[in-house]
Amino acid sequence: MSQVTMAVNGKSASGTIEGRTLLVDFLRETLGLTGTHVGCDTSQCGACVVHVDGKAVKACTMFAAEADGAEVDTIEGQAAPDGTLNKIQQAFQDHHGLQCGFCTPGMVMSAAALLKENPKPTEAEVRSYLTGNICRCTGYHNIVKSILAASGQDVSQIGGAIAAE
Repeated sequence: MSQVTMAVNGKSASGTIEGRTLLVDFLRETLGLTGTHVGCDTSQCGACVVHVDGKAVKACTMFAAEADGAEVDTIEGQAAPDGTLNKIQQAFQDHHGLQCGFCTPGMVMSAAALLKENPKPTEAEVRSYLTGNICRCTGYHNIVKSILAASGQDVSQIGGAIAAE
């Protein structure tokens, strides 16, 4: 057993863990931050994406001990303290970028990382960036549209199905 301490959504958090404890399990089970989802346990679905020191990572592939001393941001830290959605969350709501909602936290966190790296991505760049995130409900069209809208781009001309690449 060992002790880890990290800043999670701007607040100090610590706990006693086994060496094999995954970051996703530490966030969900120790800290009670259940917005980070476990979808596949194999790093393929992207439902567990969080930011560690500003970089998007799949929390199911990282040990909690590796995040000791790090800044970790989860979906719970994206909205303002008063509950106001951030621009990405609002765009997902406005453009129907979610359906069942299971993949949404990972999609929002991936979108935030993309827009930090590339503030005005093309549709193809958004689709390429999301290859590590799986949505079984939406067909991705409105997710892509939501991310483009969050980047400040006009999405009024985007309609109907978008051809897969």
